[in-house]
Amino acid sequence: MPAETGAAPELGPNSGPKQPWVYGPWLDLIVGCGAWSAPLLILTTYMGRFTPATWSFAFYFLALLFNYPHFMATIYRAYHSYDEFTKYRFFTVHVALLLAVTGLVAHLWYPLIPWIFTLYICWSPWHYTGQNFGLLMMFARRTGVMPTEQERRALRLAFVASFVMLMVSFHTGTSNDPLILSLGLAAKFTTPVRLLLAAFFVVASGWALRSLSRRSSWRALLPTTTLVVTQFMWFLLPVLIEVLSGREVPQIRYSSGILAVMHSAQYLWITSYYQAKEARANKKATWSFGWYVVTLVAGGIALFIPGPWIVSRVFHVDFAASFLTFTALVNLHHFLLDGAIWKLRDSRIASLLLNKLESGKEVAVGAPNAFARGLRWLASTSPASRTLRISVVAILLLWGGVDQLHFFWANVSANLASLKKAARLNPDDSAVQLRLARASNNAGDIDGSLQALQRAAELNPSNVSLQEAFARGLITAGRDAEAYQLYSKLLARSPGNVSALINYGLLAQRLNHEEEAIDTWQRVLAIDPMQASAQLYVGQALQKRGQLQAAARHYHAYLRIVSTHPEEHRSEGPTVVSALLNVADADAAGHHPAAALQGYAAAAQFAQQLGDPSLQSLALAHAAEVHEQAGDLAGAAAAFQQALALDEKSVDGRNSAVDWFNYAQFLHRQKQPEMLVLACLLKSVELLSTSPGEEQAAAAKAEAESEARLGEGTRNVRAHLADFVRRAVSLPASVFNTVSH
Repeated sequence: MPAETGAAPELGPNSGPKQPWVYGPWLDLIVGCGAWSAPLLILTTYMGRFTPATWSFAFYFLALLFNYPHFMATIYRAYHSYDEFTKYRFFTVHVALLLAVTGLVAHLWYPLIPWIFTLYICWSPWHYTGQNFGLLMMFARRTGVMPTEQERRALRLAFVASFVMLMVSFHTGTSNDPLILSLGLAAKFTTPVRLLLAAFFVVASGWALRSLSRRSSWRALLPTTTLVVTQFMWFLLPVLIEVLSGREVPQIRYSSGILAVMHSAQYLWITSYYQAKEARANKKATWSFGWYVVTLVAGGIALFIPGPWIVSRVFHVDFAASFLTFTALVNLHHFLLDGAIWKLRDSRIASLLLNKLESGKEVAVGAPNAFARGLRWLASTSPASRTLRISVVAILLLWGGVDQLHFFWANVSANLASLKKAARLNPDDSAVQLRLARASNNAGDIDGSLQALQRAAELNPSNVSLQEAFARGLITAGRDAEAYQLYSKLLARSPGNVSALINYGLLAQRLNHEEEAIDTWQRVLAIDPMQASAQLYVGQALQKRGQLQAAARHYHAYLRIVSTHPEEHRSEGPTVVSALLNVADADAAGHHPAAALQGYAAAAQFAQQLGDPSLQSLALAHAAEVHEQAGDLAGAAAAFQQALALDEKSVDGRNSAVDWFNYAQFLHRQKQPEMLVLACLLKSVELLSTSPGEEQAAAAKAEAESEARLGEGTRNVRAHLADFVRRAVSLPASVFNTVSH
């Protein structure tokens, strides 16, 4: 990655060198300058929506061909000769050892991985920015359009602004990925900042290009302009789409998606050119472009694949965590080493990339030593070294193929049979075990699902999400006591885990630890009062204990949260109606009839919007009782009658029976004709005929008492039950207004 770090002298108009292009205009513009960005971004965005699994495999395969080799290109550049190795010893030895120790610690202490991974994700765009800017300056100088200090500074600040804009987007709001940490910046503050940075990029880069065009042709500026547009496509466009549409920019796409592929292809394009020129300058007749490519592919595989496989299979460490650790650390080493070795101010780099190499001048090679002799022997044509090279390359390519097959079975095919094959290939992969658990559960194999979840949890005891998945599996399997113990251990390590606290409270309640359940949910609310489920559960628990007013406060909080974030609670309609009813019940018990009736009306209206006649009927029945207590007998009768009319549309016979029973009691209290009271009770008993229990017994008892009061008229009511029922639900309001309460 050529990086322009030295100050450039101010130059006037000048003519470019005879060969401004690296490989040729088309390849240079498309790959080197990123002219293919727009079509590739559109293609991958469109296709990724319809076949995400296939595209994930496509990118994983492209990583084998582009991403991995581009890392190896840096290693090749720094380690392939003793002079280069010693020149960058701080990075080739000391930084490498430091990162190796970090990797060891990360394998032993999982909480370190998100920090390493976040650093890698956030550094990647800066790495891309540096490469784009370095190539821009290289082309400007190759074409003879030497930017002045002001032009160079404007372009550099524009590129820095685009990176800062992306970082602000990355850290806006909470992260949806547990491996990526976010500063949680508020969008209302970051949106104007991002728009300001976007405007600065456009103005600064536009001014610089306009200034350069005054002393050069647009043809000469084509590579420079293309790289500015590429930077816009990679950084500004996604953020502007996010700001304008509200769609989040997925951070990980910058390290594993099409941008990473384009960056890697760009890197291989320039490094292959540099290595070929360096070999010719050093008169290395044995250097071969084909062997260089094979070396990069095989070396790239060696950097990323054997490590996680060996660690997972030999030491039974989680392959998924190990792979993430290796990926992040190899990238971080690449970023540091790459920034050191590619500098246009380095005379050697400049001489090869800017066509300034003097005829016959060779790059100095250090005196041979054991390390240098070993490298030379390995690169020699001796039968032994050649056999060793071919064997190592063959093993690495085969290993890469096995890794691709493992990924295909686990992610693309992803059916139960394929997942079992992937698990046999590497049973120490928590990601595969989790997918296997889901597939087994969907196939009805609960035991197999639980075994896979347990295996995933055992592979990485420090991974809270894996422990939670196993605990939820235990709950699904009905093993509440074991899940309770697991959550207890999990919360000892992660006391602020809200989802674990909520589930722990539910388990405590199931195991009759009511006080512990309430205390646990109260801990959740102390951490985050906006947790709707915790507000609801506390309200339900307090209501069960008869603390209606305290429960109502939590129901109120739940309803406020739902009204503030309706999209997140769209599926909770019946629960919302129940909460409205409970708040109204508390108002009724607290002798606030107006507030209670308002709450019941809101519940009935919401139930009507849901298309749930049963809940609407329940709200009206509750309202009828409050109307009666307030002396509004006509209002009570109307509410009862509306509820019974809705019951005809409901499939809930029990609730309908209860409403008929309550209406009968109401008619009896208001001294309405006993024949109508009995008709309602007979209707209630009929609906409860298939539901024996206390309610059926109470209805039968009330029916017997009514028949005793009515005497001979009972037969007539039974004979014409439908007529008497219709009369009962058609009583006018005036009948009740004349009755004193």
